[in-house]
Amino acid sequence: MAEKADEHRRAMSVPLLKGQKALVTGANSGIGLATAVALGRAGADVVVNYVTGAEEADDVVGQIKDLGVQAYAHEADVSDEDQVVAMVARAVEEFGTLDIMVANAGLQRDAPLTDMTLAQWQKVIDVNLTGQFLCAREAAKEFMRRGVVPEVSRAAGKIICMSSVHQIIPWAGHVNYASSKGGVSMLMQTLAQELAPHRIRVNAIAPGAIRTPINRDAWSTPAAEADLLRLIPYGRVGDPDDIANAVVAMASDLLDYVIGTTLYVDGGMTLFPGFATGG
Repeated sequence: MAEKADEHRRAMSVPLLKGQKALVTGANSGIGLATAVALGRAGADVVVNYVTGAEEADDVVGQIKDLGVQAYAHEADVSDEDQVVAMVARAVEEFGTLDIMVANAGLQRDAPLTDMTLAQWQKVIDVNLTGQFLCAREAAKEFMRRGVVPEVSRAAGKIICMSSVHQIIPWAGHVNYASSKGGVSMLMQTLAQELAPHRIRVNAIAPGAIRTPINRDAWSTPAAEADLLRLIPYGRVGDPDDIANAVVAMASDLLDYVIGTTLYVDGGMTLFPGFATGG
């Protein structure tokens, strides 16, 4: 009995993602930054992708290396096929393989429908949706080439798509963003269906309101935050670590039987709190 307890304690002390190799897109700020650091803390070596902000990316790399694992920064536009292919190829060359792809990079180009330009529409679709397709495709090739390595993970690979509560909540004035995230939902489920027989797990995380630069106006003043909190039953705005911790769990063998699922990390925003007293 004592031997079993000792064995359990030893297993619990091993980092969840020890020896695994991860790539996080859009990893030099906000949710991507927190996710990259959390993966490093969990024992993974990490590629820190960015498209602008090299200095910030290098700082993230330093934070991860201080945790005793390897990391490097890689500049690439996820909407550019050649750049994504080269990014994943370099990860395999540097680390030997890839185990985790976190397709996090995203942006907004907000405007009312009648003012929105085709360029604003297309940019958001290209980065938020096509970018996730390209990253998932290239990661899946490596996962299928290598297969399952049982001492590393029960899965051949993990793809985690960063979605949003707006994959199911309409958002006037943001039709390009909401459409891209609705697309991510079906992209994820279809990839999960196709890749599960190869022991590749595909899932999504859907953040609610998180304190990141992309939505600073929504929480940066007491009045703005109070207005936002009307939409959050749990009574607080989320932090990037709330999402990062969910990504680590989703990438680990703890959730090995979770396939094609969106985990909403939103303080209850998708409960449509306006109906708690109305309707």
